[in-house]
Amino acid sequence: MKSLLIANWKMNPLTLHEAQKLLESTVKASNAAREVSVIIAPPALYLIPLRAGYRGKKVAFGVQNAHFENTGSFTGEISMEEARNAGASHAIIGHAERRAMGESNEDTRKKVAAALSLNIVPILCVGEKARGYEGEHLIFIKEQLRAGFSDVAPGKVARVIVAYEPIWAIGAEEAMNPRDMHEMAIFIRKTLVELCSEKAMGVRILYGGSIDEGNAVAMIRQGDVAGLLVGRASARKEKITQLIRAIKEV
Repeated sequence: MKSLLIANWKMNPLTLHEAQKLLESTVKASNAAREVSVIIAPPALYLIPLRAGYRGKKVAFGVQNAHFENTGSFTGEISMEEARNAGASHAIIGHAERRAMGESNEDTRKKVAAALSLNIVPILCVGEKARGYEGEHLIFIKEQLRAGFSDVAPGKVARVIVAYEPIWAIGAEEAMNPRDMHEMAIFIRKTLVELCSEKAMGVRILYGGSIDEGNAVAMIRQGDVAGLLVGRASARKEKITQLIRAIKEV
């Protein structure tokens, strides 16, 4: 199975011209890596021109956030349907930075359901702020998973992607230890099977948090993950090129 790389550009770059150049670099690297699937989540402002200007099929596009209502008085928001109409096939839901701004488990539940209703693939982010000695973080993550999958029909469970991003690792000097990620992947699968039946074994699990070309291969090989959710490294032309090259043989 191909490794999946989701490039979350966050609030970068500053101009459409720079975004187009970053897309060019990402596409070029992706075209040379047959075993890597790439999804780019640019700032929503750039989605339409970037998607319209891309003529290939190797790279897909997503949004970093979208509202669960299709239309209405929600100043500053975009809806899942608007995202789909703009060319997005994926949606990041519950990212740690969105949760820090107030996004709740109830919001993620509604967003996952809204995305699936429009045939958009939800990328549900889960992760703890810190780890306790008594395993409190596992209870926290289980509740995030329970909420996110509450309204998912059995036949659509495997369409949801789960991205584990320990908040303490985001922007840190080092990523999580791959062996620890392996244990977390086992816990996530076990939890999802309990919640959703054996169909949950088809859910792809990603890792996110301080990933670059130096640690990506070990994380995929030893962390029991199907791919990576990449932030800051994905918004730099040279870094994303090196990262895709690194994981193309995994």
